Amino acid sequence: MPLLAGVNHVAVLTDNLDRFVDFYREVFDLDVVFTETTPAFRHAILRTGPHSWLHPAEVVGNPHGAALPAMFDRGHLDHVALTAASPEAFDTLRARLVERGAGDGTVEDLGAFQAVWFTDPDGMRVELIVIVDAELRGIHEPRPRTDTAA
Repeated sequence: MPLLAGVNHVAVLTDNLDRFVDFYREVFDLDVVFTETTPAFRHAILRTGPHSWLHPAEVVGNPHGAALPAMFDRGHLDHVALTAASPEAFDTLRARLVERGAGDGTVEDLGAFQAVWFTDPDGMRVELIVIVDAELRGIHEPRPRTDTAA
């Protein structure tokens, strides 16, 4: 049985969140399932498929908000996230990441999904996601997961 169901999301920086969201809504008919404005940044989640989304963030003054045209020199990718195929696969992968020293295994509860962060061999921070509400309702800021799952 596969442990991953695919790429969950791609987080990108943008100079203008409204422009980004409008483009993807108007061209691709994407649904916006979440938006938030904090003192540090604004961000949104646009559903691209049943288990995937774009996650743009606007951080005022961030030098990576505008993409550069040259391939391999674009610079505004923040992180990627992978989707675990099931809660059991999530727990298996989480244990493997801890065993390899790629992360500490801390699980964040974000309402509609849970996440664990790890660092890949090149030093990129990557997120492993398990979706707990396919409708993506009740998304909120990261909170420690309160159950006792290992």
